[in-house]
Parts: sequence; structure tokens; C-alpha cells
Amino acid sequence: MDTVMLRAERLRSHRLTAPARSVADAARHILAVQAQEFWGGRWALASRATGAPTLSAVDRLFERGILIRAWTQRGTLHIVPARDFGWMLQATGARQMRAQEPRLRELGLDADVLTRVEGAVRAALRGGNALTRAELVDLFTGLGVDPAGQRGAHAIGALALRGIICQGPVVARPGGVSREQYFVLVEEHIRESAWPADPAAEMFVRYISGHGPATAADFAWWAGLTLTVARAAASAAQGDDRIHEVDDGVFAARDRPRRSPRTASVLALASFEEYYISYADRSVACAPEHSAAVGPGKNGMVRPILLADGAVVGTWRHSTAVGRHADDPVPELLAPGSASDADVIAALDRYAAFITG
Repeated sequence: MDTVMLRAERLRSHRLTAPARSVADAARHILAVQAQEFWGGRWALASRATGAPTLSAVDRLFERGILIRAWTQRGTLHIVPARDFGWMLQATGARQMRAQEPRLRELGLDADVLTRVEGAVRAALRGGNALTRAELVDLFTGLGVDPAGQRGAHAIGALALRGIICQGPVVARPGGVSREQYFVLVEEHIRESAWPADPAAEMFVRYISGHGPATAADFAWWAGLTLTVARAAASAAQGDDRIHEVDDGVFAARDRPRRSPRTASVLALASFEEYYISYADRSVACAPEHSAAVGPGKNGMVRPILLADGAVVGTWRHSTAVGRHADDPVPELLAPGSASDADVIAALDRYAAFITG
């Protein structure tokens, strides 16, 4: 499959040229979007839905318990449908916890300490209560667990990777874009859960449906699993009629979403955008000479991108600081003439309508 066709098919799978009917439908389709920058994860979902979803509309999905944010893979925060969280963590959690163990020992967060922390957190959150990160840290301090030196962050991460807590409703931020969520008890907050027979195989099928055409190596990177486990998941999924092998080791969905003739050719997409970040080889979306400008950089950041017909042609920046989220986003083309000024402005205007809505 040549690069132009592969881009076209991936744009379609990502719902960037075949938008979903709603943000909730987009989330179910893509399964997970990277979201350590919370605004970016929310825009990633809105940019995959029809109409003009606003930030407040997306935030209501967190309030209603349809979406959550959690460390579902690669030790990185993702937004996922709440009903899929349990089985996803079943597929990826053990590997993430093993990776975390040396740092926990280094910080003195042994099993006894974490048991005390878990008990206190369960008691504080029981009955539908919710706490901010700062309030959780205060709770640790009250237990005699010093949160300094990343102990607080790693204690929270340990509870999250064990499926005890997740991030749910959005914390209001007057005058600006909300950047924080309340922590809630998973067992109380998530009222409906799906439990496939083989979580790893299901995760592979859902990855291919929302990201394909792609390979087991791509899936291994995205899910944070070993290549051996990823290949086993792909093998186990061979009989699933939702996907099929379209080339040697390359899988795609059988039932592909219908392209919309109204989709713009130039798109302004979020930081850590799935269309770019979620493959072992990112050269399909971005020419190698431009990858340093996009990232990941030394600080691990991946910048928001401008796409023209599926190729990265620029980056853009915008502040979500209080009082500045209504400022115009600022584009930076990587090659002169790669997209018209009018198309770039229109793409950024769609984002601006979202972030201020």
C-alpha cells in the first residue's frame, strides 16, 4: 500500500475524514487518546465528531461517567470510555506495575505503605465522594507519607494502575480552560463495564478499527506491550470478523466508516495526536526532516500539528492559561506554501470555537 493510500485509510479509521456522530461515539471508536495534556485529549475527540462540539459538551461526558482519564498504557494518561477501562487495564496493567516497582522501592512506597494509603483513599472516596490531586496529597501527608520527591504522584499512580481510582468529573476553573479532574473510586464511579474473553486480542481489534491499517509492531508500541504479546494478540484476533489482514502483517477494519465530502483538507490537531504518535513508524504522517519540529523532543512533548491531506505540514501553539484561551492560535508552517493561509485559519478557527465553547 503506497503512502498516499495509507494516509487516506488511516484518516478514515481515525474518524478525521469520516467523523463520528458524537464525541462519545468517537471515543468508543478510537478507544484511547493520549491526554497528559488534558485540553489536547478533549480536542482529539471533538475533532473526530460531526458538527462543532464544544469543550463544555465534552466535559459533560466526564460528569456523566461516560469518559474517564487514566494510565491505561505506556505509563501515560489516556482518555478512554469508562466501560472499557477495566479490561484495558487487565491487558496492560501488570506490565506497567512491574515497570513502576523499582521507583516505588526507591521512594519507600512498599506494600505496607501502599496498603495504608489505599485504605485511607477508599474511605475518603466511598459514597460517591471525589478529591482533587491536592486533596489526595494532603490525605497522604495526614497518614505520615511525605508526598515530596514524587512520592505523592507515584502513590496516586500505584492506586490507579491497580484499578482503584481514576480521574472523572472536571474541576471547574473560572476564567480559563479546566486542566484538572477529580479522583473517584472506580468501583463506584464506573457503573457499566465490558469484559471480553481475551482483553489483549480485543485491544488489538479495537486498535486496528480506530488506527488501521497497522501492524502488530504498531500495536505493541501503542499499547505498551512486548512485541511477543502483541503478536500473540494479533494471532488470537485472526478469527474476529471485525478486522482482516490486507497485506503481509498489515491489518485493517472490514467495516470502514464512510468518508464525509465536507471534511476539510487541512486539519488542526492536538498535541500527542493519535494519528501521528500511535505507530512504531511515524514517517507515513510526517516527513523525517520535520519530525524534530513535531517531537517527541527532549522534554517528551509532541506539539499540536497541522495536517494537509494527511501529511504534517506545520505545528501550532495556543495558551490555555486563565484569560488567554480566547487568544488566536498561532500557526507555523514547516514548508512555505504547503497549505493556504485561508485553510490554516479555517482549521484553527474550528479549534478556537471548541476551546471557548
